Amino acid sequence: MMDIAEIGDITEQELRASLHRAADWIATFRAELASLPVAPSIAPGDLLAQLETELPAEGASMDALLDEFERVIPGSLVHWSHPRFLGYFGWTTTGPGIVAETLAAALGLNAMTWRTAPGATELETRVLEWIRTLMGLPDEFIGVVYDTASVSTMHALACARERVVPNAGRDGLSGPPLRVYASEQAHNSIEKGTVALGIGSSNVVRVACDDEFRMRPDALAAAIERDRAAGLRPAAVVATIGTTSTASSDHVSSIADVCRDQRVWLHVDAAYGGAVALLPECRDLVDGLERADSIVFNPHKWLFVPLDFSVLFTRHPQELRAIFSLRAEYLHGDAARAQIDYMDYGLQLGRRFRALKAWMVLRAFGADGLRARIREHRRLARVFRDWVLQGDGFELAAPVEMGVVCFRWAPPALDDAAADRANAAIVDAVIASGRGYLTQTRLHGRVVMRIGLGNILTTEADMLEVWHAIVECTAVQPIA
Repeated sequence: MMDIAEIGDITEQELRASLHRAADWIATFRAELASLPVAPSIAPGDLLAQLETELPAEGASMDALLDEFERVIPGSLVHWSHPRFLGYFGWTTTGPGIVAETLAAALGLNAMTWRTAPGATELETRVLEWIRTLMGLPDEFIGVVYDTASVSTMHALACARERVVPNAGRDGLSGPPLRVYASEQAHNSIEKGTVALGIGSSNVVRVACDDEFRMRPDALAAAIERDRAAGLRPAAVVATIGTTSTASSDHVSSIADVCRDQRVWLHVDAAYGGAVALLPECRDLVDGLERADSIVFNPHKWLFVPLDFSVLFTRHPQELRAIFSLRAEYLHGDAARAQIDYMDYGLQLGRRFRALKAWMVLRAFGADGLRARIREHRRLARVFRDWVLQGDGFELAAPVEMGVVCFRWAPPALDDAAADRANAAIVDAVIASGRGYLTQTRLHGRVVMRIGLGNILTTEADMLEVWHAIVECTAVQPIA
């Protein structure tokens, strides 16, 4: 039987030894990452077969656990931090981010109010001010940190809902349906947000795009007018800077004109594309951003902060607080001690010390370093675009403005349906090879391949390796 005096954590010596071993493993893993397959060659259930079916009664030593980790876990993972992982919007881990996450885990605090975490609250405030300045937003925008853009957008839509149905958060929705408008290319987190808020996903109106996958302001205005005439209640428009499939950017300024005339909330999803606001040469892509009621930007995408760190900026923080500031009696003593308690601006009560990793990454790279890395990704995207334009049977599927390239292999001998199958097969084959990771999407009804940059470890040599893997896969595709 266990001696009650021995119950507790591992010893200081075990912790110190384990941290040293973990630090050595992390540094070696990062140094050797480029030589590893990007994706594992495993079947469903392979990892489960290597784990105990039932939790053992006796605890294991840290050495035994680290041995098992090294033997079982890394080989079962897709390495999102790999320099040839070009799926979705790319991803990155950074040295400063890894160190900060370790320190935050050790501190183990809950940043729900100023009194529970004074330093964390004030560091979060300062980091948000830095990001706001980097993006060129007016000081009236106040930021709040959530986990992902999906959650940030849901909070923005809650404010839009409250504008149309006052006290809906307290009393529930009543009256005719609310409507939310977004382009055909906008993220499906909008539908998820309307599900959570009681608006309903069927009340998300997808607005037509132009040939460059940008929402048409005229089509938006017409859709709102039709709904008003039908007795429905327009509540919000979601414009996008850096759409998921193509990284296209809506004309926010023109959309803002429509929202002003129609008196609806304008939310801008700049989760990925907001990073180009740091570059003076890209200001045209974010024109009108400052006119939004709310903006979501994910520093964990293209500002090199580890997942998860999503920022919602709003010009109306008092409206956000009015919805979500519901204080239990045991928290009332905290209220008089702070300029801001971030728990009052969202669903979460418990809040991780996310600001530490953002602060450390931003300070380690500096404003100029961040801009240089974003510019390098835009350069690499243009290099890849040129390879596509020069490739045999390849064609560009969308304009390249950020770090995303959409392209298609469509030699004349293939009809559209056969080319769709071939492009999907090429994506699968490249991933299976372990040489790279890319994704597919549909544009104008056709399957296209897609790469997304965001990893600071990615070099031109990495891009070339993935390109060669793609080209080699075309050689084994049926042409008839």
